[in-house]
This record gives sequence, structure tokens and C-alpha cells, in this order.
Amino acid sequence: MYLVTILGNLLIILAVSSDPHLHTPMYFFLCNLSFNDICLSTCIIPKMLLSIQIQDQRITYAGCLTQVCFVIVFAVLENFFLGIMSYDRYVAICHPLRYRVIMNPCLCVLLIMISLLISIFHGLLHSLMVLRLSFCIDLEIPHFFCELAQVVKLACSDSLVENILIYVSSCIFVGVPLSGIVFSYIHIVSSVLRMPSSEGKHKAFSTCGSHLSVVFLFYGTIFGVYISFAVTDSPRKSAVASVMYTLVPQMLNPFLNSLRNRDMKRP
Repeated sequence: MYLVTILGNLLIILAVSSDPHLHTPMYFFLCNLSFNDICLSTCIIPKMLLSIQIQDQRITYAGCLTQVCFVIVFAVLENFFLGIMSYDRYVAICHPLRYRVIMNPCLCVLLIMISLLISIFHGLLHSLMVLRLSFCIDLEIPHFFCELAQVVKLACSDSLVENILIYVSSCIFVGVPLSGIVFSYIHIVSSVLRMPSSEGKHKAFSTCGSHLSVVFLFYGTIFGVYISFAVTDSPRKSAVASVMYTLVPQMLNPFLNSLRNRDMKRP
């Protein structure tokens, strides 16, 4: 799964970089999404594979906090990239004549940088909040990586503030991009339905097909994880559910973005 994730996303980046026809805002954001998928998988899988290989599942306190921070940063960044890509599709379909003016290179870079800064702030905030918690020695995390919620559960001190912060930040940093995606596609569908030709409708929907597939895969697995946490206390089932949002979407994104995209399939 890790090799497929790395190779698939690297091929997306190389294909976009080498083809001048793909030097557009949509593929610029797609490259950033692919690079982020590589980083998110690399935060988790190599350490897990090493633990399996050497039969030693220990991780240091500093290493665990570092993994928590980076997983949060890249997971939040994934949310923002999907939101930005939906806005790009909204402008392309609802305001096609002004697309080049609105989605200029400066705005594209600014959106990426703002998303990165917010994600880093979010990751550091949770890491610092975990630092203030007290832990006993020789703790066992019932997971295949240091997930924030699982680490906080093991705290010996009061973790009420951190739990509140987790729920509030999840609502903000998942809810805001998701609301933007829903808002964008409501306007996209409304605009497409007003198009007179069926060919125009098909072309408009085909440009959104790959992005919608990625959105449903990513957010569907996230909601599945939260539901699994709510209905089961089994660490094994929670770990299996976490695989669905930390590994599977990153592996399948290159296939969804290339197989459903005519520009990527064009020789």
C-alpha cells in the first residue's frame, strides 16, 4: 500500500510537471494534494513497517509527540486542499470568463501558504496541549500510530481541556472546508442545470467527477472512524477504521484523479 501510494502520487506530480497543458490552477492544487498524501503516509507507515520488521513496537515520548504533530498538520492540510479545489471548480464552471483573472498564480500560492500556516499552527497547538498532560511510564497505545485521541486517553492528569479543544478544532478545521465544498457544489449543480446543452452539462460534471470521488472517499472514511469510535470500545476495530482515512484515500487518490480525468489520460 505504501509503495502504491508513493509511486502513484509521484507519477501525478511528474505528469503535471512535464506537461505544459497541465500547468493550470486545478493541476497545481492536485500536485500539492499528491505531495501531501505522500507526506501523510510517510508519517505513519515507515515506522509501522520498521516495528513489524524488528519486532519492537516501542516509540519514544518525543517521537510519539512528533508523529502526532505531523499527522495533524497533513490531515488538516488535506481538508483545506479539498476545499480549495472545490472553490477552483466553482470559479471554473460558474465564472468561466473570469477564471484566469480570479485564479491567478498569486492567489493560488497564497491559498496554499495560508492553508499550510493554519495546519502547522493547529498541529503545534495540540502538541503543546499534550505536553502539559502527565503520563505514567510504559504506556501501551492500542493503535498502529500515535493518534491524538488515543494518546490523550492515556493521560494520568485531567484532559478535559484537551478533549474540548479536539472537538472544537475538529468542528472548525473539518467543518469549514466541508461547508465550502458543499457551498461550491450547490452553486455548481445550479449553474450546470441551467446550461442549455447536454454536452455542456456532461463536460462540466466530468471535470468535477474525480474531485467529488476523492471528497466522498476522504470524508466518508473520516465519518466512518468517528462512528466507529462512538459505537465500539474495541481498540482493534478503531485501529482498522483509522486505516480507512490515514492510508486508503492516499493510495486511491492517484487512480481517482487519473482514471476519471481526460487530461491526465491524454497521450
